[in-house]
Amino acid sequence: MKPAYELAQVIEWFEEEFEKQHAPNAYLIRTLRAIKHCRTAALGGHVDKCDKCGHIRISYNSCRNRHCPKCQNTQREAWIESRKQDLLPVPYFHVVFTVPDKLNSLFMHNPARMYNFLFQSVWQTIQQFSFTKLQAETGMVAVLHTWGQNLSLHPHLHCVVPGGGLDYKGQWKQVKTSVNGKVFLFDVTNLSVVFRGKFMEVLKKEFPLEKKLVRDLYKHKWVVYTKEPFAGPEQVVEYLGRYTHKVAITNHRLLNIDESGVRFRWRDYRDNTQKVMTLSGTEFLRRFCQHILPKGFVRIRHYGLLSTSKRPQLKELQQDFGMFVPLKKEKKSWKEICREHLNYNPDSCPCCGKGNMVTIEVFLPARAPPFHHPNKQAARLSAHASTDGNNPVGQATLT
Repeated sequence: MKPAYELAQVIEWFEEEFEKQHAPNAYLIRTLRAIKHCRTAALGGHVDKCDKCGHIRISYNSCRNRHCPKCQNTQREAWIESRKQDLLPVPYFHVVFTVPDKLNSLFMHNPARMYNFLFQSVWQTIQQFSFTKLQAETGMVAVLHTWGQNLSLHPHLHCVVPGGGLDYKGQWKQVKTSVNGKVFLFDVTNLSVVFRGKFMEVLKKEFPLEKKLVRDLYKHKWVVYTKEPFAGPEQVVEYLGRYTHKVAITNHRLLNIDESGVRFRWRDYRDNTQKVMTLSGTEFLRRFCQHILPKGFVRIRHYGLLSTSKRPQLKELQQDFGMFVPLKKEKKSWKEICREHLNYNPDSCPCCGKGNMVTIEVFLPARAPPFHHPNKQAARLSAHASTDGNNPVGQATLT
């Protein structure tokens, strides 16, 4: 279902005022404009024609920016497909590491360094517990999120950790099972204390922190949250897939956009209720820009047994578990991903349902789509054509 409002519209309405008030750098401006022009004639596109009924469809190109709410579906499904080939038949845990909001100013002014410190401290913590509790090397997939539901700055890591690791003999060693049959990774209270210590150690070394701030940070409770293991390995990646390609706000959460500002839904996790917030257009864009990651920053990282360097070792381990291991990873096209995971065939004619859509013409960015229909009124297409959230291109059809 197409959302009533889009982030692209917010940018179109308020970008000029936002640039005057906050003077964003060129990288932020380019990102906002990419999102604004996504699936419009500004990025070019192509014309398809059905080989049965002659139906014409004009499709606009996607911006493919990782911060764009319209460009994540196929990328997410492709990531999930790839990760499934790295699974082991063992328990997996979802662990979330958060930092106190007293550090927000440091994250705002030194985003790349602070996010790197966060990844580093989290992996060192998991690694230490794995070696001390299991005497084994484990792995981790970590995904950085920087936002809260109300678009405030809230840096945290979503991590998936296998329940075990390889010992010094190269044998798999699994986490212990409790008396009632439940499996737990590590004690979260101890995890939070060690995580705080490792993060603070880096901070004190890298920044001249005030003594009061240091004392307050040590007194503050650093939250580490974990759940019971997933029902099966494949559920792990499906679950984590919800987090890997999320953006700060989806179009479906936007309720209204007008001169007074932007109204959107958000969930307050303090009382677990859904609420509505209204922000001025410039404040909304300022908050959104806090979550545009530094250029080239890697926000999904793999460690230990799940890292690229340990892939041969992981394959050997899969074979030891009796799993089928393909010689080469399959890489599927976006059309295959759409057909297999999104229940949508981009080649099928949306009019007759029998023919295939064949590309007959390509038009360049900032060019109007070519005219291919005798009905002139139907050929008046708006720059923001109707789109399908599951498709990698925006589509305007002529029947």
